[in-house]
Amino acid sequence: MKMDLSSNARGGLYMVLSMAAFVANDTLIKLVLEEVPLFPSILMRGVAATLLLALLAKRKRVLRPNLSAREWRLVLLRSVAEIGGTLCFLTALANMPLANTMAILQAAPLAVTLAAALILREQVGWRRYTAITIGFIGVLIIIQPGSEGFSPYALWAVATVGFIVMRDLVTRQMPTGIPSVFVALTTSIAITATAGVGTLFQPVGVIGNETIITCAAAAGFIVVAYLFSVEAMRHGEIGFVSPFRYTGLIWAVVLGWLVFGDIPSAPMLIGASIVVLTGGYTFYRERAVRKRAAAMRPFAAS
Repeated sequence: MKMDLSSNARGGLYMVLSMAAFVANDTLIKLVLEEVPLFPSILMRGVAATLLLALLAKRKRVLRPNLSAREWRLVLLRSVAEIGGTLCFLTALANMPLANTMAILQAAPLAVTLAAALILREQVGWRRYTAITIGFIGVLIIIQPGSEGFSPYALWAVATVGFIVMRDLVTRQMPTGIPSVFVALTTSIAITATAGVGTLFQPVGVIGNETIITCAAAAGFIVVAYLFSVEAMRHGEIGFVSPFRYTGLIWAVVLGWLVFGDIPSAPMLIGASIVVLTGGYTFYRERAVRKRAAAMRPFAAS
């Protein structure tokens, strides 16, 4: 059934709100990382997020889904990717401006498209390959390798993109019958457990109530972001809704300026614009290809 405009509009709005919640979480965690080491920060947020997700999973009655051995392997492999992505992202976030970190992450959809073509053998035409190449050039402009503005922590953000690719490729292999809330809960448990082990080697002193409240708020934003992202995909066409992910960069620029006083540099703005434009074009081409393939199916079946 064809989506009407109002459904797509709601999906786009939900995605905008989802990205706002994700960036709000990142902002709060960046504040916490100024006072608390990496692993204890992840542990505090993880405990709160896991409790919230567990309550949600219990409400939806998906705490104990009946999964096959293959499905469990996919869930666990996805959790490994999320652990790596979280550690790399927060390391970059703690040492780089919020907007710069987010700008590099905007290359993730381009990287996923390329990996899907190379690994999953999905069909990608020369237009999208060209857009991907130009988008990666945009990332290099943001990172500025070899210049005075280069930060080695940008490589942690690039590594995050790699883990996002791994996560999304695994997710594409997961049957739709696996409850999304259960996947999120399993991931949260894995990340929290990893942070717990890391905290043993990264001791922290007394943590103030303000920091604890900030971590709890960050956990709340993470759960809200997850719920809105799910609603976005349920209400709108993926090809229409997905480009709204790039609004996260706008939120990052605004909150980075308001909270941390970060003013984006010209290379960052230029590179980010290139990445967003090429990413948006890639989404557009993917949507056009799918529509053309869907239109050809009746003729192929006749």
